[in-house]
Amino acid sequence: MTLEKISINEIMDEASLVCSLNVIKDSFTTVAREFKLTEENCPSNPAFINLENLMTMKNKGIAMFGLFEKNNQIGFVAVEKADDSCYLERLAVLPDYRHKGYGKLLMDFVFNYAKAQGAKKVSIGIIDENSVLKDWYEIYGFRETGLKKYEHLPFTVCFMEKAVESK
Repeated sequence: MTLEKISINEIMDEASLVCSLNVIKDSFTTVAREFKLTEENCPSNPAFINLENLMTMKNKGIAMFGLFEKNNQIGFVAVEKADDSCYLERLAVLPDYRHKGYGKLLMDFVFNYAKAQGAKKVSIGIIDENSVLKDWYEIYGFRETGLKKYEHLPFTVCFMEKAVESK
């Protein structure tokens, strides 16, 4: 990974949302397959997101950012500010770019963004059964704050958070 070719830019227009949509769908499809999630049993999974969903998020004031290698978008993250927290949503890195430090770059960006927004913590909800992802977040410093089984979801949701450090 050469950092001079990497940038993180805010997603502002519809064309950028369309590119982001493809990154999100392609990234989350691997997880959907692994956990046998379908549009029928888990329609809210990001693997099944559409442009209207993304536009609704944008219109709600959720900040969206793309990770680019040169001019090619390879990652995405959305951050929703609420009171003294930021909620991390749709963190995605295309499968061919995983395990190369890009997810950590996005996380570092999110924590700098959260700090600039005055947030005290960053929270996330993930599939509890996804031990690889859960371990990754724990290595980054997130701690489990609760588990919840929703009737409409075929998995348990693990809530995690990490304090935003003031430096």
